[in-house]
Amino acid sequence: MIRCLSLAALLLACPAFGQEADWQTGPVFEGFGPHASVAGVEPFAADTAFAHSFDVAKAAEDGARNRGFESAARFINMHVAAGVPEENIRVAVVVHGPAVLDLLNDGGWSARQLATAEGSLDNPSGPMVRAMLDHGVRFIVCGQSAAAQGVTPDQLIEGVEMDLSAMTAHARLQQAGYTVNPF
Repeated sequence: MIRCLSLAALLLACPAFGQEADWQTGPVFEGFGPHASVAGVEPFAADTAFAHSFDVAKAAEDGARNRGFESAARFINMHVAAGVPEENIRVAVVVHGPAVLDLLNDGGWSARQLATAEGSLDNPSGPMVRAMLDHGVRFIVCGQSAAAQGVTPDQLIEGVEMDLSAMTAHARLQQAGYTVNPF
C-alpha cells in the first residue's frame, strides 16, 4: 500500500511523466517523418553538418510506408527543426533484402501484383521516396538483393541508385565521410 501511495505521489509530482509527446512532421517533409521536440537539448552550432546513412532490410507492412525509410525523413525533420540547416544534412538509405521491393516504381509494383489491403496497385512508399529523392536523399539498392528478387534498374523509382552490394554501398559511403545509423 505504501509503495502504491509513493508511486502515485511521484506521478503527481512529475507532470511530464506519462504525458504524450507532441509529435509533428515538417519542416522539410510534411505528412511523414514525425518527431518530437526535446526540452533541454544543447543547441546545435550554426555550422553543424551531418552525413548519415541508414541500413534498411525490413520491408514495409502491407499497405504502409516503409518505416526504415521514414526514419531517415525523421532524422532530417528533427534536425532541421532543431536548427541544423537543411543544406548541411546529407542522408543515404542503403536498401537490401525484402525492402528492395519498397523501391519499385508503380509499374514494377503492379507487375508483381503487390496490391495493398485496399486493392491499390501503387507502391505505398513511392510518394514518400519521391519527396525524399527530391530533397537530395540518396536511396541505394543492393545489387545482390535486387538480383535475388529479380528486380532490374528500370523497375525502380526514378533516381534510386544501385550498387554491387549493400556492403559495397556502406563502404563507399563511409569513405565519403558518412556515419551509419546503429539500428
